[in-house]
Amino acid sequence: MSFTPEFLDELRARVPVSGVVGRKVKLIKRGREFSGLCPFHNEKSPSFTVNDDKGFYHCFGCGAHGDVITFVTETEGLTFPESVERLAEQAGLQVPKGSREDIELSKKRASLYDVMEEISRWFEEQLAAKGGQEARDYVNRRGLRGETVSRFRLGFAPNQRGLLRKAMNARGIGDEQLVDVGVIKPSEGGGRNDGDDFWDYFINRLMFPITDRRGRIIAFGGRALGESKAKYLNSPDTTLFHKGKVLYNLAYARQAAHDLGEVIVTEGYMDVIALSQAGFPAAVAPLGTAVTEDQIQELWRMVAEPTLCLDGDQAGIRAAYRVVERALPIIKPGKSLLFCTLPEGEDPDSLIQTQGATTMREHLSRARPLSEMLWKKTIEGLKLDTPERRAALKAELRKQISVITDKDLSFEYQKEMFRRYDTLTGGSGGASGQSAAAYGGQGRNTGYGAQNYQKPYNKNTNWKGAGRGKGQKNAYEPDPRIPRASMPPKMLARRQEQVLLAALINHPAVLSKHLEDLATLRLPSKDFDVVLQELVDAVVREPDLDREALKCQLCDKGYSRLVDELLGPAVLDHGKFARPATDSYAAEHGVSHIAAMFREKQAEREKSIHSREFAANMDETGLAQLEERKLHRQEVSGVSIDLDSYDPDAFEDSH
Repeated sequence: MSFTPEFLDELRARVPVSGVVGRKVKLIKRGREFSGLCPFHNEKSPSFTVNDDKGFYHCFGCGAHGDVITFVTETEGLTFPESVERLAEQAGLQVPKGSREDIELSKKRASLYDVMEEISRWFEEQLAAKGGQEARDYVNRRGLRGETVSRFRLGFAPNQRGLLRKAMNARGIGDEQLVDVGVIKPSEGGGRNDGDDFWDYFINRLMFPITDRRGRIIAFGGRALGESKAKYLNSPDTTLFHKGKVLYNLAYARQAAHDLGEVIVTEGYMDVIALSQAGFPAAVAPLGTAVTEDQIQELWRMVAEPTLCLDGDQAGIRAAYRVVERALPIIKPGKSLLFCTLPEGEDPDSLIQTQGATTMREHLSRARPLSEMLWKKTIEGLKLDTPERRAALKAELRKQISVITDKDLSFEYQKEMFRRYDTLTGGSGGASGQSAAAYGGQGRNTGYGAQNYQKPYNKNTNWKGAGRGKGQKNAYEPDPRIPRASMPPKMLARRQEQVLLAALINHPAVLSKHLEDLATLRLPSKDFDVVLQELVDAVVREPDLDREALKCQLCDKGYSRLVDELLGPAVLDHGKFARPATDSYAAEHGVSHIAAMFREKQAEREKSIHSREFAANMDETGLAQLEERKLHRQEVSGVSIDLDSYDPDAFEDSH
């Protein structure tokens, strides 16, 4: 079976080498690389390195070297096609059938790279020739140095139709190939009045070669030097080029990103070139469209948090909001975006020319996280002077967050958005007459979201929400009859387990709603953990059980004494959200809060187990088995919170 180079390039780009090697070798991150003991020869000190940015592994001891496909082939005894198929399955790529047409297309693409290289050289020649004076004057006005022009291989498309075609025909490149790469196009109707059957795609423009990640020229961008309806024009999509998947200056920026640990995404060619010339070489740009999901994934292959530096006008803000919408469904732990908004009327090129690179760096250092841009986008132009408007904002926040697929990350965004909401509204849905635009991200630490999410598990935390009138008792203010602060830690932890179970018994709908997450939760106390699993099993068998039926199920199983203990006054005074009369939203919020706390403790216990297992299994086989068990635990773990119904205000509104 044969595979096209394009498919193999895509496969290597999608599957990090460290992810595959790390299943067999314990890797330690050292800067931008990983190191570990070589799996190909016995050694006591690490000489084996893995570099995801460059896509290879190398052993300085035995000389083993290769990419992710080579590693699978060498370590798992698979053939090259078998290794490719296994990795493609992991990456979610469909393996193309090695048909004769695919092979011919691959050969055609290889020849088209040569065509594009020849065309680019010709454009460079025209920029240096007598007819390129206007283009050279424009370059000089923009402050570009000679070495910058050479490095970015800027060129000039003359203001004379048919010249490019004639020159390329003379060099042995036919019309069909020129059409295939998008520099000429057939005339409609098969001919023109001047007898020429083709149009030049680029006329009287400063030319910017566009490369793929390997540095091969695949398209051009052109900046009009005279009057034109389109100031900037990109090549049409071709066999080589699909503009939604490519970033300008990607090949050069990849190495710079590896060295510097940053990537700056800006809007245009000249911004990228100006940034590079000013000392920001890891700069890229989309090609005439808002940043796409494919381009975001490409950025994440370089750094975990690329910075989008957008023009300081309304168009730039709208572009940022579009990126937020596209990024939310695909963000993941450790992978996000930063947003740097320049002063109104400025772009990176103009800011650098007027105020210098130092000012540019200052703006980049103040880049805001994706969560802040989401908040700004959601509240822009809103007034929150009525309960209906405040409720509408909550609903919109939930809708925005619901597209985040990672449970942990979705939970964190939920906390962050409602912390901001509580700060904005005073924690009680107030803020009469207050405009959302007045919120600048820093405010009073009031309300549940602002106060208790910062220190959610402090045993001395005051659960009273802000914004209530003097003397008005809150359902979650600690009962003074219960000496919580003086409780021994073990007794406090046990009481928290009791409150969780009481809430689930008294609110079967909450249990049913969070069934999948609760099924993987393990409580520290063995007797309470058994009760939790019995509750889960009961609802699995009969999803519509009510409170009394659920208690009967537990009693029939021999847990009458425990049920009496769980539903006694001491437990319900400690956690009032567990009471039967409490609003279901408050109960759900409380269950989510305590379950998240126990899940953190569960993770700590498993981490301790990992350490003990590691100490007892120092050989390579043991390490591999340990890693497999770790991955399995990660797969079955999750956060037991249903964000569609999560409501911070429920704590305050319950009775």
